[in-house]
Amino acid sequence: MLIAEVRGRVGCRLAGGIEAPGGAAIGRDLGELAGGGSMGLAVGSDAAALFVASDVIIDFTTPEASINHARLAASLGKPLVIGTTGFDSRQHQLLAEAATQTPLLWSANMSPAVTLLTMLVEEATKRLGPDYDIEVLEMHHRHKVDAPSGTALALGRAAAGVLGVDLDAVSERVRDGRPGARRQGAIGFASLRGGDVVGDHSVIFAGPFDRLELTHRAANRQLFAAGAVRAAWWLARQPPGLYGMREVLGFSPGTRKDP
Repeated sequence: MLIAEVRGRVGCRLAGGIEAPGGAAIGRDLGELAGGGSMGLAVGSDAAALFVASDVIIDFTTPEASINHARLAASLGKPLVIGTTGFDSRQHQLLAEAATQTPLLWSANMSPAVTLLTMLVEEATKRLGPDYDIEVLEMHHRHKVDAPSGTALALGRAAAGVLGVDLDAVSERVRDGRPGARRQGAIGFASLRGGDVVGDHSVIFAGPFDRLELTHRAANRQLFAAGAVRAAWWLARQPPGLYGMREVLGFSPGTRKDP
């Protein structure tokens, strides 16, 4: 989908693509992999060669691979867009360090609408206050390996930021048996897996007399590819720093201090 999006966007040209060493796609034509005609570009495994040949790189891989790519991008001064999720706090710090040397954009979700949802969550948290319990519900396809999703954690982090608390300290991710009453100030997470669900996210504000639900449902994965290419087009013109989709959409000018 990323390949198809690049091919279809005026002003963009595909420089190449890589797979992990030993991957089944290595040697295959990138255009044919994307369901189109041959492009004369074969899938490789040499990240350094790809980075040198590119003006900007898009990475949807694994946390470990993305960290290696961030370091490589920093050493070469190449802008890097990362859509990988599942980073731990130390890995987020490593991304921030790489961003001091090159433009780096990380987002748990490349959808403009999800960016707006995050901002609505912040506003609702601010306006509704501590009388409302916050629960985050997400559902994805059966093959997703991490839970809660990166987007769900980003939504929870947005609420925690407004409340001035550390998400890790207040999150509740497992409830089974007799866990007792809900902790005051907790942010709960529930993850569902099944079928081919692209991605559903809801943030529920449950008060003593009513309930507010903010929901986003992705209908097609092309949504994320389109957002990533849009981000890459924007990032290629930026100075070193750590950015997110808010900057791409013009909501938050300047360099972000943390992912």
